[in-house]
Amino acid sequence: MRHRSSLVSLGRFVLPSLLIVLAALPVVLSRGIERSDDATKRAIIYTPHNEQIRAEFAHGFRAWHQRTYGEPAELVWNTPGGTSEIRRILEANAESALREGRPIGGNADLVFGGGSYEFGQLKREISIGEGDAKRSGRILEKPSFDAAWLAKTYGENLVGDQPIYDPEGYWFGAALSGFGIVYNRDLLTRLGVPEPREWADLADARLAGAVTLVNPAQSGSVTTALEAILQRLGWDQGWKIIRRMAANARSVASSAPKVPLDVSAGESAAGPCIDFYGRYQAQAIRDAGDADRLGYIDPVGQTVIDPDPVALLSNAPNRETAERFIRFVLTDEGQALWQYRANVRESVVDVIDLGPEQFELRRMPVLRSFIAAHHDEFIDDVDPFALASAVVNPDKNARAFIAPLFSAMCADRRDELADAWRAIRTHPHYPRADELSKVLITADDVSDPQLKSMLVAFDAFPAVAAPNGATLDLNTREGRAAIRDGWLKGKFNGAGLWPDGASASDELRRQIGAGIDENYARIVRAASDANTDAVVTEATSNTSERLP
Repeated sequence: MRHRSSLVSLGRFVLPSLLIVLAALPVVLSRGIERSDDATKRAIIYTPHNEQIRAEFAHGFRAWHQRTYGEPAELVWNTPGGTSEIRRILEANAESALREGRPIGGNADLVFGGGSYEFGQLKREISIGEGDAKRSGRILEKPSFDAAWLAKTYGENLVGDQPIYDPEGYWFGAALSGFGIVYNRDLLTRLGVPEPREWADLADARLAGAVTLVNPAQSGSVTTALEAILQRLGWDQGWKIIRRMAANARSVASSAPKVPLDVSAGESAAGPCIDFYGRYQAQAIRDAGDADRLGYIDPVGQTVIDPDPVALLSNAPNRETAERFIRFVLTDEGQALWQYRANVRESVVDVIDLGPEQFELRRMPVLRSFIAAHHDEFIDDVDPFALASAVVNPDKNARAFIAPLFSAMCADRRDELADAWRAIRTHPHYPRADELSKVLITADDVSDPQLKSMLVAFDAFPAVAAPNGATLDLNTREGRAAIRDGWLKGKFNGAGLWPDGASASDELRRQIGAGIDENYARIVRAASDANTDAVVTEATSNTSERLP
């Protein structure tokens, strides 16, 4: 018979304070469990995962390793931040090693956690120098796993339209992640706003100052959530939602766990959230005696299921133990840690019992066979393979623009965005909530000429400079492809579009931001000037004007 630990409720209840403390810690190596002696097998792991995941996998791996190999093994954690920060650190270390003629890596064994996009970037070859002086290497290294074993373990290598593990063998899905909305029912009731069901609900003007967001430049998982909006709803509709969501933001955080913490504390009413953070925090509040305060929803047909991988680092100092950890993650014992209820064990070494020791992690396992055999034991009635679906006609360039455009329109100018949004939503002709059946109000939904022009300006992206005085349009696939190739991949190097030695991506963000600034300012002026009724003709349009 399985028993739940009395520590489960306590663990959930203290999550907010625990994560706040963890967020304040410097970048250090933190041990998953105490070392017994210097001869103990160990693996050193970079991870964005929270303390609960680290604790459960440290205990589980130690027990499995003792039983399988006759000796314990410990995990040493390096937790510098989100996956984007980890990637930047590893890339900087790799480039430094190449410049100094050293092998890449050698000081850590694994990266555990984050989205498949970040791991796709990590597996790429890195090069410095030119010609005979060129040096190249990789951050990730292929483990010695047999292709037949991988095929047997995973089954079909697909969830929706995403591979579950890297076909080239550099990374391996350990769990699956979805993205949705976490919300505070009490606060929504006070604001007179119904519970959200789709992403557009976060664009509701009544949520002004009541949404928490995370800067996608600092979180790969949040970038994936915003990409899902763009891919599922389209570039134009998607950015209208994201821009209003950002305009409603009370704060723009640097890490994904901040959203459910703010929402559960009543600091904000709602926000986009990784599924397991939302479910975990909702359960924590229920266990603390407030069953109805917090909710979480996966917008039907508007989300994406993404692998959360683990990968071996080049020149891993503890390669054997590291490869064993990857294998452990893909056992029933490893997969059960994600979705089983917590239980009490007499001995973590001698008793084989699926499930976590203390913390219920509320994540989706990655293995079809495990889900089919053990679904009845899951906390959440969820099958990620049933939820997942392929994106129709995906835009392969969309993701590259999420961080720079979000920075240009929101993170770099939050006050200006808020002022423009306030001018729009307080306009006397802005529709009341009971006048329309939807909350995403665009220029097409209003008849007043001034308000219509303000909304056109609010949603406009400025034209982007190209060589020889030409401009490119962010609102077309062809324009985005050309901008990505020219500005972000270096095709426009030497064309005089940015100062020598400057970062092209930073300059692109600055130029787009300057055009957006003009539009925000014109909106505010229009709201205070009754004679200004043609904002749209002055606005930096997305097709007609080169930025200065």
